Amino acid sequence: MVLQPEEWVRQHCVHYLMNEKTVPKSLINLEKELIINGLKKRYDIIVYNNDGSIHLIVECKAPDITIDQKTFDQIARYNLVLDSTYLMVTNGINHYYCQMDYSAKQYKFLEDIPSL
Repeated sequence: MVLQPEEWVRQHCVHYLMNEKTVPKSLINLEKELIINGLKKRYDIIVYNNDGSIHLIVECKAPDITIDQKTFDQIARYNLVLDSTYLMVTNGINHYYCQMDYSAKQYKFLEDIPSL
């Protein structure tokens, strides 16, 4: 089976989370459906905290896809339902990390995400 470009990015991101950020495999969930405004969507990666709350949502794009405001709008819409602490957007080349500030209703860009 040949990996599609976005799947290649997703697999490398999972490897990064487990090996660099020490996230246990048991806390990583891949490609599940969620309903947003009555529409079915699929997230790429979610990392849970030990208490079951969501630590991180990751949106993966193929390497030839430019990450732009539309990409951030997509993950922000997902987060309206998921309530994650951190957001990550990657195309395997460029990686962007944000921490949610729910009281100010905005996200703050970070250099990296903290390890679990």
